[in-house]
Order: sequence, then C-alpha cells, then structure tokens
Amino acid sequence: MAGDAIAGIPCGEFREFKEALNLLRATDDKIIYKLNTSVPTISFAGEINAHDECKNLYEQLQTGYDSRKAAIQHCVNVSKLGVQRLKNEKEAATTEDLGLLKKLRAEQTKLRLMQSELTVEDVIKERSLKVFSERCWKAYKPPDL
Repeated sequence: MAGDAIAGIPCGEFREFKEALNLLRATDDKIIYKLNTSVPTISFAGEINAHDECKNLYEQLQTGYDSRKAAIQHCVNVSKLGVQRLKNEKEAATTEDLGLLKKLRAEQTKLRLMQSELTVEDVIKERSLKVFSERCWKAYKPPDL
C-alpha cells in the first residue's frame, strides 16, 4: 500500500502525502508573484501578450487542480481499502488484538485527514481563481469561469 502513488503523491504515510501535496501546490502559493511577473502593467502592455500569459497560467492552474484532486481521491480510496481490510481482520480475530485496533485507528485518522485535503483543495482553488480573475479579467476569460 505504501507504494501506491499517483502524480508523485505517496499514500502510505500522511506526512509524506502532505509534503508532496505542498510541493504540487507551489503554483497556487505563488500565484500573485506569477501574475505580477507575467501580466503586464499599462506601461508594458505592448511588450508582453497578456492574453497568452493569462491563458498559460490558467491552464497550469487547471492541470494542477485536476492532478491533485485525482491524487488525493486515489489516496483516499487506498486508505478506505486499508480501513476495510483492517476491519475485516478485526472481525475475523478471535481475541482482542490491541495492535490491530491501534493500526485501525491510525488508518481511520489518516483517512479523515486525507478526506479533509479535498476541502482544502477547494479553498485553494477558489482563492487562486479569485486572484487570477482579478488580474486577468481584461486579457483572458476562461471558458469555465
């Protein structure tokens, strides 16, 4: 299970999962900087094609959202399978196995944390698209905004 990964996100340990997600969220974290360097001010409007720059940035953002959401959902599914497997082991056990209960609780906690990352992803997407539309609304209007 620890080897299962999509888009470079490991699903085994939550710390590794979160660290990989943070690396993939770099574009969103630096969106204001990217907009400042790619969208021209009035004085540089003739030198830089704002439409192309905004379109490229929007496509980068969308690709990032899609890949991160798929990766998070994949890890949630992997964790759900792990919880189910541990529950089945618990039910099949004839005695109370404290080690098994501890593993089950840890896997359930990891599942809840991974599921909460879907909500975090929605907040990040909303914030980034708001900043994007504030800066690029004149130059580029995305088809699905």
